Amino acid sequence: MGVILAQTAGFCFGVDRAVELVEQTVKAGKQAVTLGPIIHNRHVVNHFAPMGVYAVEDPQKIPDGHCVIIRSHGIPRTVYRQLEDRGLEIVDATCPFVKRIHQIVSEASQKGRIPIIIGTRTHPEVVAIAGWCENPLIFESGQELETWLTSDAENPDKPVLMVFQTTSTQELWESCCKIVKKVCTNYEIFDTICRATEKRQAEALKLSKRCDAMVIVGDAKSSNTGKLAMICKQNCKIVSLVDNADELDLTLYAGVRTVGITAGASTPSWIIKEVNKKMSEVVNVETAPEESFEALLEQSIKTLNTGDKVTGIVTAIGSTEIQVDLGTKHAGYIPVSEVSADPTVKPEDVLHVGDEIEVCVVRVNDAEGTVMLSKKRLDSVKVWDELEKACEEKTVVEGYVTEENKGGIVANVKGIRVFVPASQTGVAKGGNLADLVKKTVKLRITEVNRARRRVVGSIRSVAAEERKAAMEKIWSEIEVGKKYHGTVKSLTSYGAFVDIGGVDGMVHVSELSWNRIKNPAEVVKVGDEIEVYVIALDPEKKKISLGYKTEETNPWTLFTNQYHVGDVAKVKIVKLMTFGAFAEIIPGIDGLIHISQIADRRIGKPEDVLSEGQEVDAKIIDIDLENKRISLSIRALLVPEEAAEQEESAQEAETAE
Repeated sequence: MGVILAQTAGFCFGVDRAVELVEQTVKAGKQAVTLGPIIHNRHVVNHFAPMGVYAVEDPQKIPDGHCVIIRSHGIPRTVYRQLEDRGLEIVDATCPFVKRIHQIVSEASQKGRIPIIIGTRTHPEVVAIAGWCENPLIFESGQELETWLTSDAENPDKPVLMVFQTTSTQELWESCCKIVKKVCTNYEIFDTICRATEKRQAEALKLSKRCDAMVIVGDAKSSNTGKLAMICKQNCKIVSLVDNADELDLTLYAGVRTVGITAGASTPSWIIKEVNKKMSEVVNVETAPEESFEALLEQSIKTLNTGDKVTGIVTAIGSTEIQVDLGTKHAGYIPVSEVSADPTVKPEDVLHVGDEIEVCVVRVNDAEGTVMLSKKRLDSVKVWDELEKACEEKTVVEGYVTEENKGGIVANVKGIRVFVPASQTGVAKGGNLADLVKKTVKLRITEVNRARRRVVGSIRSVAAEERKAAMEKIWSEIEVGKKYHGTVKSLTSYGAFVDIGGVDGMVHVSELSWNRIKNPAEVVKVGDEIEVYVIALDPEKKKISLGYKTEETNPWTLFTNQYHVGDVAKVKIVKLMTFGAFAEIIPGIDGLIHISQIADRRIGKPEDVLSEGQEVDAKIIDIDLENKRISLSIRALLVPEEAAEQEESAQEAETAE
């Protein structure tokens, strides 16, 4: 037989905080009362009685001059105002998770939404939540919720907001969410179950499956203790709920091999130890020495200070903050703005519920029991270390260019601003640095001054190395006829320089087009991506001649593939001469329409019938491939039966000329 104690048994941080606030109030020499039991555990209440701290149920019966401590379950807003109106000193020990629910339902009421609270109607926490909103609806089960939604045809269309008692089970949460999402048309749902409670319940479920018997330690009036017992009974036949070690009936465990022990969130550590000790004595298992309540309480309370580096578990990811369990009396949270220095990063992309993360403490609010945390600031410290190492080792890092300034540009490297002087950007003098903004670049860190928070980098040095490596690669494999995908870098009067991947080659103006051009800009412009091929190269002088025009783009090739003698083409008159007119058939290919082939009658000059820019239909009557000449005829289309005669006359006229 063995005894297994749950790791999550005992005080949650909310209870821890409430108990500590009572301790602090007593130590301050104040006369204090608690409005209702500070937590649901008579042993804790009895512990404070000798100190003069007792519970009062009726706010009107609180003696004047006394300090009133609000219990962890919270109180309705009307009661809170009564205490303020009396001028009483208030110590608010309400669990921060519960306070958050108060804020949620209060804002929902102001927006006209109907607050739906899932929980036990008579539970102090639920009573308090209901007291912070107008006309709330309270349901103890999914069946009750569904009954109300279907009781009136208008109910599903009403704007509702649903929250849960912090000690609700995951099963209840899932069933209610399913009902609302299925039936309602206008709803908001907030997951307000305490993750510490959820974790405790999950561990109890797992433990009850492993053990032959379970002992639940806690006050029978405690809601979360009762739910633990209910969960364990699903797997164990022997489940005992005891208030302390004296209530253990050891005869129940005869013949049992393993016993699991867990406890509610309001159960002090010293009672859990007593139960564990008594069970262990039965099986002669060694236990830790008994400690006092005060000592155990002191162990459970971890102090936090601004700047501390702490480790926690992500328990929830919301739209404005991420909740983190630090294992202390404080409710930890990370504002979305403190997750990452990169504004494009979404919290859900880098964090997940259950993740263990390192964060630093930004601000501690003991009055509210919260602590603001930052992942970004701790990451920043690590990044500074990385940048210093990168500077020493001259390694390459990536950055996102965020802005251009007077002397250069600024790049974001893992949240740190890195200044790159204009001379180190790789942009030619007089060039536009703004072209680099919103681009990811590779750079080398050249200076790090953590004290001044100054980091300087160079893009040019990395680009130079990459270019050198690219040049070596290209020269090792380049050959005449090889094709490359290049980028036009600059233009001159005699050609265009093209970057083919680290090496520039020159396309002479004569190799840019089959047509006669006066300037390379007629064909390409800087920045164009074009396909080129190697015409010639000189490895010693590092010169490469490239070609752009190809046989496939040769106008004569295009013409002969498309037209033949006898075909009719739509042509454009481009020049008028005394002996006829030249017409463009396709770009780069012109044909001659002899004056005798312009009309079906004799004309004095071509301009009597035609004008430059005019489009007409013409018949191809001859193609001279050797001399690259084409003869066209308009007359052949006007008097088809005389086509042979026209052709013969045209040929004679050309011979005479």
